[in-house]
Amino acid sequence: MIIYFCGSIRGGRDDVDVYRRIVIKLKQHGTVLTEHVSSTELTERGEDASAAGDRFIHDRDVDWLRQSDVIVAEVTQPSLGVGYELGRGVDMKKKIFCLFRPSSGRSLSAMIRGAADGEQFMVKDYSEDEVENILDEFFRTLKRT
Repeated sequence: MIIYFCGSIRGGRDDVDVYRRIVIKLKQHGTVLTEHVSSTELTERGEDASAAGDRFIHDRDVDWLRQSDVIVAEVTQPSLGVGYELGRGVDMKKKIFCLFRPSSGRSLSAMIRGAADGEQFMVKDYSEDEVENILDEFFRTLKRT
């Protein structure tokens, strides 16, 4: 299984520790193309775009989206990039699983929550202590379909 993980980079790195937990669990279910999103060394400035450039990052990530079997996104921290990736994933007819923590005090965008159809696009509210079990259940269900 090839997994594309989405999490905020330039939109804010407050949830990087949660991203790390998610990526560790995702690696038990397949290859994570975007493991770097969970790196504590990655700052809000993003990858060193001076060498490769934003166009390179965009094109590489869109290629990774195409290669992926499933997209898992942590959507608690608002991020234009994550929203863009999810929109592209919908267009590519990818299976999408979004995770949101209501305990953050934020409200999830209606464009994300409203896209949930229970089939291709799913949104799950969760707390940090249950994230691993929720991901295991998602992948069990995915294998049955």
